[in-house]
Amino acid sequence: MNLPYILLRVIRHFLPESLVRWMLHRNLVIEAGLETRDPAQAVARYLEALTARGVSVADAHILIFGYGGNLAVAIGLLEAGCGHITVCDHIAPTEKHENDLLRQRFPRYFQPDAETARPNPQWITAYHGDIKTIPAETTLGPFDIILSNSVFEHLDDVAGISLALSRLLKAGGCMLSFVDLRDHYFKYPFEMLCYSERVWRGFLNPSSNLNRWRVWQYEQALGTHYRKLTVEILASNLAEYRKASPRIRAEFKQGDAARDAALRILVFGQQPAIRN
Repeated sequence: MNLPYILLRVIRHFLPESLVRWMLHRNLVIEAGLETRDPAQAVARYLEALTARGVSVADAHILIFGYGGNLAVAIGLLEAGCGHITVCDHIAPTEKHENDLLRQRFPRYFQPDAETARPNPQWITAYHGDIKTIPAETTLGPFDIILSNSVFEHLDDVAGISLALSRLLKAGGCMLSFVDLRDHYFKYPFEMLCYSERVWRGFLNPSSNLNRWRVWQYEQALGTHYRKLTVEILASNLAEYRKASPRIRAEFKQGDAARDAALRILVFGQQPAIRN
């Protein structure tokens, strides 16, 4: 039993979300995501991954799913030549301070007469709601490209949300997602796989939610929504996996240690199989 891990996980589980976000903004204990820490790098990584797969962002209508309330990546993609960006987040509030700073640098992407930084609808559409239950009066898509980073591992209904996203793509569109399979207490990347669902959900799961899905689960769930789907392992740690393996529960093992030891993956879906 990893007592330091359990203690910190229990504390994190019961921390109020308002306090978590306060700590996150100040980089206290909880580390912000790449989009907040280094949005230029996040944009460059998206562009590099898309270009390597023969996808151009020129004049494309792109959906950033789970954008975190910060418009920096959206603006970076517009500066790279995208035609329009739609940002979507069902949970994270708008980052007022960061977006006010962005308005000073990139005024054309914001409404000039608004008191706070509100996106200019000519360039950016913001949707703060459930992607599975889009109101009839809301027009979203169709999109050329859907992007996300470190979002899928936090979802409960991966299959349902994946279906909803695929239905928002154009027939020849694509979805590219970076997914972090690690326990987000990064010192112990496989520790979360050592506990039953009851213990994890009841006491250890952070308020940001980690679904603990593995490589093959994403392949199976998303594979039905795209005619072409590839899952690339970007990082793994076989040595750490083998150390933790005796304690890892059977439901998190496929039997191929090289794949079971995956830490980060890239999921790329092309040609959505289900259309409206």
